[in-house]
Amino acid sequence: MCGRFALGLPADEVYQLHGYPALHAEVGEWVNQDLFVPRYNVAPNTQAPVLRRRYAGSSDATDASESGSSNLVLHTMKWGLIPHWSKSETTNLSTINARGENLVEGGGLWGSIKGKKRCIVLAQGYYEWLKKGKHRLPHFSRHKDDKLMLLAGLYDTATIEGRSEPLWTFTIVTTSANKDFEWLHDRQPVILTSYSDITTWLDTSSQTWTKDLSRLLDPYHDASSPLECYAVPKEVGKVGTESPTFIQPVSKRKDGIEAMFSNHTQSSPSGKPKLAPPSPAKRKREISPPAEPMPKSMLFEVDEESEAKGLDRRHSQAVVKSTTEPLVPQCLTTSTSPLQSPSTKKPRPQPSLHRKKQAKKGADSSAKITSFFSRAS
Repeated sequence: MCGRFALGLPADEVYQLHGYPALHAEVGEWVNQDLFVPRYNVAPNTQAPVLRRRYAGSSDATDASESGSSNLVLHTMKWGLIPHWSKSETTNLSTINARGENLVEGGGLWGSIKGKKRCIVLAQGYYEWLKKGKHRLPHFSRHKDDKLMLLAGLYDTATIEGRSEPLWTFTIVTTSANKDFEWLHDRQPVILTSYSDITTWLDTSSQTWTKDLSRLLDPYHDASSPLECYAVPKEVGKVGTESPTFIQPVSKRKDGIEAMFSNHTQSSPSGKPKLAPPSPAKRKREISPPAEPMPKSMLFEVDEESEAKGLDRRHSQAVVKSTTEPLVPQCLTTSTSPLQSPSTKKPRPQPSLHRKKQAKKGADSSAKITSFFSRAS
């Protein structure tokens, strides 16, 4: 079946019938153009444009049909066919699709209109859901060359009680899926591509169903205009949601996998990758002005809150010497015979072998320290 399709193009681009210049030359007016709203998620019971034949002497208001064709007409109609004999705008009928087999075999609901009320539904492509266990994954099918997709359809008009204007509605004709799309679903819309097939479908001058029309209902097989199909975001499943990303592959969406990598690695003008820009917090640290030099001495006091957190009272008062002077262990003093640097010829501090006695350290520790610095000298 076909229960959702996309047509997010502006009205002027829709009117151009991208990919079908000969067909565009035949299009006259657009009836009810003001009802058209570009949508990437066209659902049943919404308005969408179809292409139909207007006959000489006919009126768009009554849809009278006469022999001899004139030009084509774009017409915005409601999706979900309501038969001409209906007096109410019911939504109980499952008429968003018409099975091609039913058109070939006999009458029924479609018998009175299949010979004289055929149309083409314009779309960028259609959605179908792949069943995988308990999950249903949406996929989008379209022409690889990105031209409009023309779907075979039927239309009808009904006079509804309480409405001053007739109600125009349409349905999309479906057929068996071709072998390349059977993995997705067993049905797909009837897609028309060649100019001869399109004119044959729209030519209702005979007012009857013919064998040529039955031939058009075969599974899609036009090798000159191949289709492509890919997974799209699950958000399209909710009626009323709209986004251009609905017709983009999940892997190439601006908010998808491709964007995730581009956010971390960007290309430089030379073509070489460069790191992503630093975070605002990091930039703030980098541009902050350098701290002022610490004075020669500064007194630090621990407040009551810090002291309560377990800070050692022995460090509650400490004298911090300037870092501009070389740090020398308290147990060492500089040598009285400093060495001369070969480049500057200035004295260089040399550790002394003399050490200060420390009261709380054992004799063994003192001997080890003395031996260490003796070897170093």
